Amino acid sequence: MRKHGGRMKKEAENVDDYITGSPDWARETLRELRKAIRTAAPHASESISYRMPYYSQNGRLAYFAAYKDHCSFHWISAEDKRTFAKELAAQKVVGSTLQIPRGKKVPATLIRKIVRSRIKRNESRRKK
Repeated sequence: MRKHGGRMKKEAENVDDYITGSPDWARETLRELRKAIRTAAPHASESISYRMPYYSQNGRLAYFAAYKDHCSFHWISAEDKRTFAKELAAQKVVGSTLQIPRGKKVPATLIRKIVRSRIKRNESRRKK
């Protein structure tokens, strides 16, 4: 159990639980993040790790989560930052996280590009 908004909240056992247990304002954003990741990585495994939805395919792909005033797409590597610098410049990026402020549109095309890039890197590492 974790404290959420002043009350104890049961840990999510799967991504559906995570989304339905998130604040009302965040649910659509989380669904859009999930759809973008699943579209780019239809064969990725989906689970909960570090209390967040997690996707892997031959290694780590991405996490996403809801916070007080934003949702986040986690795991943008230094290579991703160089490759997608122009597109990321229009976004709020903190460390390895792309933050989507409450009420803002999910940059689904960019997220799909990042996930596909990560799949390729994971594949090339696996083959070495």
